[in-house]
Amino acid sequence: MYQVNFFSDKHVSFLRDALHIFCKLLLMLTCLLVVVPAPSFAAAKTDAAPSRFTPPQDDRASVIIEVEGDAKQHREYLRNYFPNTEIIAVYDTLFNGLAIKTKPEKLAKIASLEFVKAIHPVATYQANFSATAGMTKTKKLKDMLKTDKNAVLPQTLNTTSYTGKGIKVGIIDTGIDYNHPDLRNNYQGGYDLVDLDDDPMETTPEQGAPTLHGTHVAGIIAADGDLKGVAPDASIYSYRALGPGGSGTSAQVIAALEQAVKDGMDVVNLSLGNTVNGPDYPTSIAVNKAYELGVFVVIANGNDGPGDWTVGSPATAVKSFSVGALANEQQIPVLAARHENLQIHMTPMLGSVPWELQRDYAITTDLSQTRGKIALLKRGKIPFYELAKQAEENGAVAVLIYNNEPGAFQGSIETDASESNPIAIPVASLTKKDGKKLTAFSEGTFPYLETKQMETPEGIAAFSSRGPVTVNWQIKPNVLAPGTNIVSTVPGGYEALQGTSMASPHVAGAVALIKEAHPNWSNDKIAAALETTAKPIDSDGQLLAANSQGMGEIQVQAAIHPETVIYNGALVFGKTDKDITRLTTAITIENTSNEKKTYDFAIPKMQTGLSWQLPNRVTIEPKQKKKLHIQANLLPRLLKKGLHQGWLELSDGEQDYHLPYLFINQTADSPKAAGFEFLLKPFSEEAYMYRFYLSEDAKKVQAILYDPDTLVYKKMLLDLEDVSQGMNEGKIDKKDVPAPGKYRLLFMVQTENGSLESDEIPVEIGS
Repeated sequence: MYQVNFFSDKHVSFLRDALHIFCKLLLMLTCLLVVVPAPSFAAAKTDAAPSRFTPPQDDRASVIIEVEGDAKQHREYLRNYFPNTEIIAVYDTLFNGLAIKTKPEKLAKIASLEFVKAIHPVATYQANFSATAGMTKTKKLKDMLKTDKNAVLPQTLNTTSYTGKGIKVGIIDTGIDYNHPDLRNNYQGGYDLVDLDDDPMETTPEQGAPTLHGTHVAGIIAADGDLKGVAPDASIYSYRALGPGGSGTSAQVIAALEQAVKDGMDVVNLSLGNTVNGPDYPTSIAVNKAYELGVFVVIANGNDGPGDWTVGSPATAVKSFSVGALANEQQIPVLAARHENLQIHMTPMLGSVPWELQRDYAITTDLSQTRGKIALLKRGKIPFYELAKQAEENGAVAVLIYNNEPGAFQGSIETDASESNPIAIPVASLTKKDGKKLTAFSEGTFPYLETKQMETPEGIAAFSSRGPVTVNWQIKPNVLAPGTNIVSTVPGGYEALQGTSMASPHVAGAVALIKEAHPNWSNDKIAAALETTAKPIDSDGQLLAANSQGMGEIQVQAAIHPETVIYNGALVFGKTDKDITRLTTAITIENTSNEKKTYDFAIPKMQTGLSWQLPNRVTIEPKQKKKLHIQANLLPRLLKKGLHQGWLELSDGEQDYHLPYLFINQTADSPKAAGFEFLLKPFSEEAYMYRFYLSEDAKKVQAILYDPDTLVYKKMLLDLEDVSQGMNEGKIDKKDVPAPGKYRLLFMVQTENGSLESDEIPVEIGS
């Protein structure tokens, strides 16, 4: 659900000029950029005690600045020359910067200092989740469980005798409602990296768009009340890096991770991310450093599936333990027409009653003629609650609101008004495409729809982001965990949400259990045990692709008591070219049992252009390890170019172990650029900043502005040559930027091999 400015790859002819490319894209493609606003949820009324922290009113701005050089020396400089600026924290472990509070008028002067690299007020990360179909917030857990048979409780994952006792779990998120009765005993503290104080409470309505995400994540990990988390005795700490609406910056996320490391967390969960698919993005680098310092970092893989290459930072970090979402077996409502081949999937809105219509109903787009019908309405400026309430008052039996831009969206009808005057009919959202389809259907001679309950099997959630990672081609996610219909704590009660944001804390809780059971195990061994014992997901007897499931669904009991642990079991062979025919990687097998074991590889199925050189039968004594080399022999000219993946099978005579493999033959359709941002330079009146990420070197990068309505060329914003892989940023003088307004930006990347890739991005230039 989170988004930053990004773009997917679309190939266009190198010989076409920029305008022709742009026009062709507009004619052939739907919008390539889906900007999803931060979810806005109404405040939940609560009977809990008020916040234990009551910070005084403060008119100073709280910001985190990124600096070059020695951050501690810069702290002293600011103390001497800006005496009214409060230095809240110095970051020098994972991130080089300072957290400060000062008067807004002082920020411009601080921003101009030579050692200040950047000030980070721009939202680039968001919590990633959506409401579960047909389930609404309730103050009583038992009421929720009575009404929905699809509900998944986090405690069902833990079939062990362990509870996470003595393990410290840090949650980098939107904060936690630490007054919730199911969390107050396990909550032990934390820090707010948004307001820079000791009160990491969820955002309240008085502070902006209220949040609930961090509280939900915390309950999955360690709720201990009416609801039980995976590790109900673990100690939880909150690091609020995402503020109103669930958004925050890279600097806040990295600073929160650094604070968690300094506070001695055993496990850290990050159910957040962006769309930059690269291993060396700043947040990914910080995750690797935290792991090296002994913290096990669990990260949601993202909700931008089901396409390949959709995993984003920081889940792309080499040392991150990234988690995809497993969809449980469930019954979901769909709309169908008896006399036509029409089936429409919908997303019930947050706060809606279940969609359980018992007979056929006509559908209408006329809001004044909705009595006894399903109202089909277009998303616009009117709030969802008001739109649905008007339809209900006009006699509608249900409401469908379709998007005004490509893609799905998750809406909410929870508002202050809904607390006292709730909507009693079901309300759901549709994609723009399905909305247009139903609009045409409503104009037919028999515009009636029936509600069917569709049974879906267990599998990988469609929204779960897929790998691999660009540049190093690593397989992500590492594993899967439950991620749909997950019931957990929220301010004022309980709610069911879905997303990889819900899958990740299941694994964080599982890691807490393993650390309690095996306090001397290294993080590498914990990760390997979870991967080795995971159950691969198949469809009709065929294992699903590794870049969608990693090693499979976690099995906590087996991971605590493994008889074999395989290190580096996800086999990444990298990228080949026409001259390289042999790729090698290695695994290490540890026999953790009390008896010697003999391991054999099954002979892989023959493939044209690919053969394997696998280790011979190997016997390993109890509690011993052996390193084995695996070689893939390739004839690239006989293999299709692009991404290749599959599975090898290893057996010890009693247990089979499935090892996913992946390699790239010559080239891949991976995104070459991502994360484009264009913004007024913080606290500057004279310049704009730009940032973008390249997954490989480029001969040329261009950004061209057009009028969004007439397609008239306006300005060449960027024209860069020989641009390096990784983060690229700079500034543009304000005099070289067109007048404030809305534009279409054509972003083009000419790669080293001469191909040209292009994407269209909506841009708004502010004053």
